[in-house]
Amino acid sequence: MSLKEQSLSLKEAQKLVLLSQRLPAKKQLGSAQNATLSAIEHLGYIQIDTISVIERAHHHTLYNRNPNYKADHLSALIADKKVFEYWSHAAAFLPMTEYRFSLPRKTAIASGKQKHWFKRDEQLMKAVVERITHEGPLMAKDFDKKGKKHGEWKTAPTKQALENLFMQGDLMITKRINFHKVYDLTERVLPNDISTVIPTEDEYGRFMVKKYLQTNGLGTLPEITYLLKNVKPLVTNALDTMLKTGEIELVNVSNTAYYVLPEALELLNQPLARKKLKILSPFDNLLIQRKRMMDLFNFDYTLECYVPQHKRKHGYFTLPILWDGKLVARMDSKADRKEKVLHIHQLTLEPSLRKTEAFADALGRELQSFMEFNACNSIQLHRTIPSSFKFEFEHRFLN
Repeated sequence: MSLKEQSLSLKEAQKLVLLSQRLPAKKQLGSAQNATLSAIEHLGYIQIDTISVIERAHHHTLYNRNPNYKADHLSALIADKKVFEYWSHAAAFLPMTEYRFSLPRKTAIASGKQKHWFKRDEQLMKAVVERITHEGPLMAKDFDKKGKKHGEWKTAPTKQALENLFMQGDLMITKRINFHKVYDLTERVLPNDISTVIPTEDEYGRFMVKKYLQTNGLGTLPEITYLLKNVKPLVTNALDTMLKTGEIELVNVSNTAYYVLPEALELLNQPLARKKLKILSPFDNLLIQRKRMMDLFNFDYTLECYVPQHKRKHGYFTLPILWDGKLVARMDSKADRKEKVLHIHQLTLEPSLRKTEAFADALGRELQSFMEFNACNSIQLHRTIPSSFKFEFEHRFLN
């Protein structure tokens, strides 16, 4: 297929991406916990992050896919062996149904073909396995804290041994206690009916292509392989094969060739809930590739908590705001859990945002549930850009 045979407008591409990402969320059927599992299985991963300025990223991402989400859903799904922790492009919760596709990385690390960032101490790793075998699930703090911490992460040797065993597949995380990992032997965590057959290179490549396109609508080779080690040749071969068989197609968006599943284009016949507004996590699956957001949504985004304070433009922890099918604003927020106040330190509107009254209405509605999601009962808006929006918004919602 030549690029001239099929093109999507930028607006159509944006719609396809959002519908594939299930944003904004549609009405959920069944139990709230099953809706959470459905979101994880569809997206393929939910990135874990430790920052807790507002509710942590994994909870935030799921809340935006399931309006009835509760923080205990994840722990329940892990206990039910429906979800497991491992590494995607970063630490993540993954659907247990796709467990076998974590095995190529695990076996590569175990064989030494792929390196992990912690130095291996085989004797210590063996001792750690022996303790967990005889004593049951353990946390890093259950091991002897003596011993010099080393490496750029200044991590204790036993913690490094645990993480090496986890990354190569000998251990799994059975739960978290106060966000600390509890490790157990993989054979005691895995359900009996889960396949542990390592996928072939062809099968693995095709899985990565199909999964990415199902959850993201369209993609390029660099996007599909983003931060994934040693997979580019497999994905390249899969793309070539699937293009020849018609399993995927090429579409032209703003003179860029994107791969797409033919059936995914049918999503364009569905409505997009443009009136719904969503305040997104910086680690949301939609946003994690910043260049992609610039290319497709013209949204230049940097998470400035990693930027020196004097160089910050929008704030420490800015949350992109999705409305009307576009990324139209960003909100630097912090939840004061003691005082139960959601502080909006700075709300910055994109210059392209024109319908400010309609946006204010949508933002006011969403902030009510977002405030409750963050265990707050009031909101304090400190600054807006442009400054005139602060009066407009406060006059309508905060008086």
